Amino acid sequence: MLLTIYDWFWWDRLWLPYNLTWTDLEDRDGRVYAKASDLWITLPLALLFLVVRQAFELYVATPLANLLNVKDKVRLKATPNTVLEDFYISTSKHPKQLDIEALSKKAGYSLRQVERWFRRRRNQDRPSLLKKFREASWRFIFYLIAFIAGLAALIDKPWFYDLKEVWKGFPTLTLLPSQYWYYMIELGFYWSLLFSVASDVKRKDFKEQIIHHLATIILISFSWCVNYIRAGTLIMLVHDSADYLLESAKMFNYAGWKNTCNAIFIVFAAVFIITRLVIFPFWILHCTWVYPTELYPPFFGYYFFNGLLAVLQLLHIFWACLILRMAWKFITGNYVEDERSDREETDNSEEGEEEKEAKEVQKNGPVSNGHLALNNNHRKTE
Repeated sequence: MLLTIYDWFWWDRLWLPYNLTWTDLEDRDGRVYAKASDLWITLPLALLFLVVRQAFELYVATPLANLLNVKDKVRLKATPNTVLEDFYISTSKHPKQLDIEALSKKAGYSLRQVERWFRRRRNQDRPSLLKKFREASWRFIFYLIAFIAGLAALIDKPWFYDLKEVWKGFPTLTLLPSQYWYYMIELGFYWSLLFSVASDVKRKDFKEQIIHHLATIILISFSWCVNYIRAGTLIMLVHDSADYLLESAKMFNYAGWKNTCNAIFIVFAAVFIITRLVIFPFWILHCTWVYPTELYPPFFGYYFFNGLLAVLQLLHIFWACLILRMAWKFITGNYVEDERSDREETDNSEEGEEEKEAKEVQKNGPVSNGHLALNNNHRKTE
């Protein structure tokens, strides 16, 4: 049964052009080809990335955050309350008005106190500014190094300048060492992002990010197995060209350097629009849709590969809308902030009260739901 499924999955007619088989991609005469078994190394690489990330965030990103004076806002904690906590965990973090009225009676709180409790409880679950800064720093370093390394690996290749060269000799294209490491490192990194998604900062496009990571992992893996490596390296380079700019803008935003953040963001927006909405669809997709049919009739692998690229393009359009919305805020005089981020909640009618209580926290200790917690640790004098 399993052997039948395995044979069917790797059927030549599914993934390779007509009249070609997997035996045509076996190493011979000093020529080395990509193999599916090569991809197993990306899993330990992903775990290595997670370890390196922890060390980087602790010994590099945290001191850098201190140097740039990245400070968290004082968050007022919600008073421990079993009734409200059970509802928060098991039912909803955003109770409706009828729920607030019922909880008010059960907990012995006023309606205003219940609303305040849930607002503060939600704020407690939001990631700290330091956590956001460290995550952005790690991604900035990787995307910058990946872009520079990818550019260095492609700058002297003929298919970097003439996209028809991507398919010259396909599928019997010899694997280069630079292509091997570019693929393994990129795929290992995206596996690490998928492994850490539960602990990373969650944003409004969380589902889209999951789809992006999965599509990217499948796309990189598939392009490796069927020797679409030249096209794959170009696709990875196009994506890495803008990502490090976004992460650096986030870093300066968290550090409070608003003007620098805005300037970098405008550069990022321009690079993103050019690479994702112009170069990717009109050059890369044209290269993968049109040129292969000049050599072979379309086959399942051809449609599968381009289908994944279409999914990525839809995500590009979605993110471009968010970017243009942020750019419009900048043009109209508002500072740029990440549209995907969850904002701290405050109630306008209580904003002055919140600020006052925050100052009391710094001065006298913790505040619980609007009341200063008693400090019974007074020194006893004889």
